[in-house]
Amino acid sequence: MKVLEFPLARITIGFILGILSTNYLNLSVTFTLVALTVVIVLFYTSYYYTTNKQKRVTYFGITTYLLAFCIGITTQTLHTESFRKNNYTNYQGIYDKPHLIDFIINEKLKSNNYSDRYIATIKQINQKPMSGKMVVNIKKDSTQLNLEIGNCIRIKGQLFKNSAPKNPNQFDYSNYLDKKNIYAQLYIQRSDIAISAQIEKDIWYYAARIRTKIIQNLEKNGFNKTEMNVALALILGQQQDISPEIIKDYQYAGVTHILSVSGLHVGYILIFITYILKPIPNTQKGSLIKLITIIVSLFAFAVISGFSPSVLRSVVMFSFVTLGIHLRRSVNIYHTLLVSIFFLLLFEPAFIFDVGFQLSYLALFFIIWLQPILKKLWSPKHKFTTAIWNALTVSFAAQIGTLPICLYYFHQFPGLFFVANIVIIPFLSVIMILGIIVMILAAFNSAPTLLVLLLEKSIFYLNKIINIVASFEGFIIRDISFNNYLLISSYLLIITGVIWLKKPSFTKLTVTLSSIILLQISFILNQKKAETQNEWIVYNLPKNSQITERTGKSVTLFTTDTTLNNASNNYSLTSYLVGNFGNLTSKEKLKNTAYFKGNKILIIDSSGIYSKKIKPDIIMIIQSPKINFERLLKTTQPKMVIADATNYKSIQVYWRKTCMNKKIPFHSTAEKGFYKLD
Repeated sequence: MKVLEFPLARITIGFILGILSTNYLNLSVTFTLVALTVVIVLFYTSYYYTTNKQKRVTYFGITTYLLAFCIGITTQTLHTESFRKNNYTNYQGIYDKPHLIDFIINEKLKSNNYSDRYIATIKQINQKPMSGKMVVNIKKDSTQLNLEIGNCIRIKGQLFKNSAPKNPNQFDYSNYLDKKNIYAQLYIQRSDIAISAQIEKDIWYYAARIRTKIIQNLEKNGFNKTEMNVALALILGQQQDISPEIIKDYQYAGVTHILSVSGLHVGYILIFITYILKPIPNTQKGSLIKLITIIVSLFAFAVISGFSPSVLRSVVMFSFVTLGIHLRRSVNIYHTLLVSIFFLLLFEPAFIFDVGFQLSYLALFFIIWLQPILKKLWSPKHKFTTAIWNALTVSFAAQIGTLPICLYYFHQFPGLFFVANIVIIPFLSVIMILGIIVMILAAFNSAPTLLVLLLEKSIFYLNKIINIVASFEGFIIRDISFNNYLLISSYLLIITGVIWLKKPSFTKLTVTLSSIILLQISFILNQKKAETQNEWIVYNLPKNSQITERTGKSVTLFTTDTTLNNASNNYSLTSYLVGNFGNLTSKEKLKNTAYFKGNKILIIDSSGIYSKKIKPDIIMIIQSPKINFERLLKTTQPKMVIADATNYKSIQVYWRKTCMNKKIPFHSTAEKGFYKLD
């Protein structure tokens, strides 16, 4: 790969590896800075040795990449807010009791059925200056509460630390928030909120005001709410209010990426701004004016859209492209891509863990790298056919590049993605150009009703087309098991295969075939591991008691609610089956006794009836039975007690204390999550 011959490519890779390694290395700030200092000394020593000898030496290259690696570790460590002394996680007893908390609303998140959700920055705790971000959950009720970005709020409430998933193989939202330096959540009532008259007027406040102004003007022009929410996602990257049904259609059609503002969207904006600036002459002064105007406009758009990773990536990359054109230098797209990655991660290393960031860069890289090869496979004679073929090859290149990571994160594959992408491109071109014009005019209270209506109808028909494509559910492959080993071996196969296709040779073919063998070995090892596993799991579900017993790849489901006994309508079960390469082979009603690996398990339900003659190893209690718990323990003498989430919390407190007094382990799934016996 020629791109690796560029020194910044290897430096960027070392830098990224340094950031990723912080997941596994628990290093203090002091140790990190000392290590960085030592490596800098080694770097300058090797540089001095190289210049004196007037020849290249391996040591200088090694210390350069080692320095990039250490800079990556240091960057991530310094950006980890929990290491700062004034971060709220270092406040004594922060999670133990309610505190007087002053915070500022920074961002509105997508609401759920129970709460309106925001990201906020803490300013004070008990009138002591503190810092850090948290998620604020405000319970919905009949009263109207319109919070704005920049609102200063005081509340007496208790912070709750992000909790790990309570069921196996589910999305780890706690880890996701931790990567964003958000370590806690606050749950409050609307009536408890005291909003200050003072507003924090920073760049985010003014960006939110512009967005609010645009929305208000569009509503005045009668813009349908459903289509307007899609327009705000397409143009401004605001996805909070899109209905779940529309998001589902976009996912099934394989076009979710168009709802995230990225390179395609920023490209349209760049074309639009360049067209407006066309009358300015290409003199030295005129070119400088164009350069400054374009870069300022792009970053202004990034601010208004909320500085999402995909927008930042595109804005930074196109800014470097514009700068290269201004300096009259040929722009190498690989170099531009690498520079944008390096700069973005240098200022915000957490972006590397963002799925949108990963998908965005992978898609763009494979479009640049793989699409020219696919394009050469056929040379159409007509312009229309050529345009269709170009769109197809771009779509295939992007899909091939992102397929493994999509399977890893989402475990599904939309078979009609190429059809949807070809069909929506004409609509998207019209919508983007029209949308940019409408949004700009709406920001100045002058959006013509005719243009608003055209934009609304364009999005209406776009949604209709995507809905039709998504309705062919037979082409959507769901619940695909895919783990780390398959992810790495898949990308190894794709990369070696493309390298071989670009310039075939016997050595490259051998490496590609070896990659195929490695992928097959990964499949075989996963299957072997799945076939040798045996485990018994109690799930954490508040309305339904659920147990799975696994023998190899076969999984038996035991449940009290037979309406949730299918994997298709049982998220916790689906996550487990997909994450463990398992198959649901049978479903049974939960009984009062169970046996697993020599363990006798007594299950007591709401009836409270049990046989006093049974001497179980484990007691599982469900549905809050009215029993004399002390007598139960004395009669049965179990080695372990399990209480699932169908029991009242108040009763579980008493059970826990009783078990502690009798020195019997007690496991509450509501507190500790699922229980596994293997």
